[in-house]
Amino acid sequence: MVTGANGFIGRALVKQLISQELNVIALSARDGDIANKHTLETLPQKDISHVFHLAGKTFVPDSWIDPQIFYQTNVLGTVNVLEFCRVHNVPLTYISAYVYGHPEILPIREDSIIRPNNPYAMTKWIAEQACSFYAKIYNIPVITIRPFNAYGIGQAAKFLIPAIIRQVIESGPNIVVKDLTPKRDYVYLDDLIIALIATLSNPINYRTFNIGSGISLSVQEVIDIIQDVTGTSKRIICDNVVRANELMDVTADITKAGIELGWHPKYSFRAGIEEIIKSELSGGKI
Repeated sequence: MVTGANGFIGRALVKQLISQELNVIALSARDGDIANKHTLETLPQKDISHVFHLAGKTFVPDSWIDPQIFYQTNVLGTVNVLEFCRVHNVPLTYISAYVYGHPEILPIREDSIIRPNNPYAMTKWIAEQACSFYAKIYNIPVITIRPFNAYGIGQAAKFLIPAIIRQVIESGPNIVVKDLTPKRDYVYLDDLIIALIATLSNPINYRTFNIGSGISLSVQEVIDIIQDVTGTSKRIICDNVVRANELMDVTADITKAGIELGWHPKYSFRAGIEEIIKSELSGGKI
């Protein structure tokens, strides 16, 4: 079963699972609210051998505006999924996110200090603790995957990379961004999906893995690479607006995933951008 099956990551995961001839129950918001335990009660429980829990609120700026809905969906929804896994003894792969906050040391390891710096990150951290509790107390095998900045074909336009790509390939003369300096570790969607699939054969107790590239790029560098791929040289206009509690540099240590999951990213950032641009120019979705 995949919750959040209609989301950016969920769609790609479901497609890949089906391509491997696995039967998939794709659960999305149209099937009910994940924060309501009754949503899971009608599922054919005996046929489910693994759960990927991706359902949740993800857009950080929205979490400042309405944090309560993030707690309802991300925390209570995860507890409902954990209860389903406990009752039916099903292993779980949980998709978390940035929970580290402002890092003291780069790259960030899985055992680095946890300091959530926005409501979204806080809800993911609480949900992680629930996962750890269920794994230790109820012996439910749980693997938590912490993707860094995932990007790829089909990502919503409100996120940085699709927003920049649209400005680059459309007819306007300028690229407008709020801040050029923050650096992020970007992982291409296809690489992330491979990491998730790897957890199917690793249901042991509770483990957490960073999934990233091991390299950080600034917004300026992201724009430069996109313009180089598209052969454009548009003027960049920066509003010089720093977001609340902005993280200025984030890089993942992905050593553990390499050792324990046998996972290593295959796509460079440029190669990922080339795939997105190719899809867009051929009439697909960014």
